[in-house]
Amino acid sequence: MANTAIIARQLVKWFGEGESRTNAVQEVSFEIRYGESFFLVGPSGSGKTTLLSMMSGILRPNSGSVLIDNTDIWSLNNDELADFRLNRIGFVFQDYHLFPRLTTVENVAIPLILKRCDWDEAIEEALKFLDIVGLKGRAFLPPVKLSGGEQQRVAIARAMVSQPDILIFDEPTASLDGDSGKKIMAFVKSDILNEKRCVLVVTHDDRIFEFADCIMKMEDGKVTAIEKGLAK
Repeated sequence: MANTAIIARQLVKWFGEGESRTNAVQEVSFEIRYGESFFLVGPSGSGKTTLLSMMSGILRPNSGSVLIDNTDIWSLNNDELADFRLNRIGFVFQDYHLFPRLTTVENVAIPLILKRCDWDEAIEEALKFLDIVGLKGRAFLPPVKLSGGEQQRVAIARAMVSQPDILIFDEPTASLDGDSGKKIMAFVKSDILNEKRCVLVVTHDDRIFEFADCIMKMEDGKVTAIEKGLAK
């Protein structure tokens, strides 16, 4: 379909060989559409992180495919895949991964610097995205001076600055209290998600399930259910 962003087909990943082999992901298939907040949920060890790594071009599957806008990302060579990730996928890590010696705005500008943008232009663009997440006034502070929720917003701004089609959030509320986590997800739902972008959230935090358009449940490397979410 025209608005389909990601198609995962029969993804399989195992680690080890023989008796020590662990089947981390077993023949998982699903689709994510633009304009959709898609939640991938399940207990620790269910295969969520492995599946996320395969979908984002980090971990090669043993078999199966990941199509993003009809491009099979695992058919790309290493340089092409790196460029694809840089330009098409924004990643918000669980622990933010902000550089402590850089200012907030410099952290946000990193993807543009990697794309060899002019420094001043990269900083100017980063300021625009800090404004979007409500942190322009904190632009020249180091991350240590920010709250957990503010650091999460910086990570979101950094993921957005290249204007990717796909935003991936790995346990976005793990380091936040309940109220802060809901505020972050409400912001993502109202201000980040649009008809030309999809959001994939990997979480086990049922407090934020209300922001999901679709919920896929995993256990022991398999999909156990794909359900319509609670988001309005």
